[in-house]
Amino acid sequence: MKLIKAFIRHRKTEEVYTALKTAGYCCMTFVECEGTGQYSDHEKEHISVKYPFADAYRVIKLEILVADEHVEPVVKIVRKKGRTGYRGDGMILVSPVDEVYKVRTDEKGILAV
Repeated sequence: MKLIKAFIRHRKTEEVYTALKTAGYCCMTFVECEGTGQYSDHEKEHISVKYPFADAYRVIKLEILVADEHVEPVVKIVRKKGRTGYRGDGMILVSPVDEVYKVRTDEKGILAV
């Protein structure tokens, strides 16, 4: 299993989500974040209000847990639908997951996903 964390532009969230959902990936988490990076477009919609002194931008962290064989399709969707062409489109991190447990049923491993 792998945990994919994708940092994407706020305005691309719905497009990325819809593409993942359409491809059969139902379960993911979105977290609103603010961070710094190398942005080449300075649209007011994603400039941080909380941290203007740091030239921070609003971003979304999408987290999705998938079986190993689903990493490439998910990454491909996020890259295609999350891209604007400007510097600062984000990044995707893929990390191994040793074990997963479902709280309600005590299922573990990929069955818990």
